[in-house]
Amino acid sequence: MSSTAVRRTALAASAAALALLATACGGSSDDDGATSDDKATADQSAPAGGALTAAELEKVALAQADVENGEVTTKVPAKDDVAKDQVSTDDEACLPLALAQSAVAQGEPTATVKRSWQGQTETPPESTGPDGQDMTTINVDKIMLNLASYPEGGAEQALKGLSTAAEKCADGFTVTSGSDKLKIAEVTTATAPEGGDEALAVSLGVDIGQDTDGLMKLVVVRKGATLASFSAVNLSSMMTGAEFDVPTDVVDAQVTKLG
Repeated sequence: MSSTAVRRTALAASAAALALLATACGGSSDDDGATSDDKATADQSAPAGGALTAAELEKVALAQADVENGEVTTKVPAKDDVAKDQVSTDDEACLPLALAQSAVAQGEPTATVKRSWQGQTETPPESTGPDGQDMTTINVDKIMLNLASYPEGGAEQALKGLSTAAEKCADGFTVTSGSDKLKIAEVTTATAPEGGDEALAVSLGVDIGQDTDGLMKLVVVRKGATLASFSAVNLSSMMTGAEFDVPTDVVDAQVTKLG
């Protein structure tokens, strides 16, 4: 087997391991391209006012036509759709973070929808490896998105609960999500994105049994009575702990559709 094939096989094995660590980020787009319905959806924005219905959330949720890169899955497979009662922590104060990591809505929303996005970029090598192998860097980013609409004041309270959890759980916690169990070694806050009424960004250091923790990120944006929660992983960063950026084009596209 060539060195390039070996490298790609190793990446595939790492991806399989990542699937056990990151909830509900798999799947493929159920759209072959931007259909006329997609384009119509892309022009939709959230109506002004209070809580959105499930049908209204569907109209303003991320669609394939909203992004130039990557694939949007609008129907998350049942095996990846973790329910609230399948998420637990060893510290109740950290449950809001565990729910966000699992793409489960906070509190008691009036309606909720899910989406997933996956994108890949390749950085050409400046030189070959010691044996002449291709050293192209492949970055695979995955996002699980939850949109949730709340009664008056509910979205603000949910975001406040997440912020409090990030402070109280700085030293980590253990989360069980479906059949997966993760030990979060560290929780830190980061610069939140703009565009919403308020937002929160959190980095989760994941104990993967190595000298360096893996890395996952959460971004939560409130726009009116709706919370958009993005649970993001990068294949390389999960294995190495290297810093990565949550794809801003995906976050911006979703927030823009919320009006």
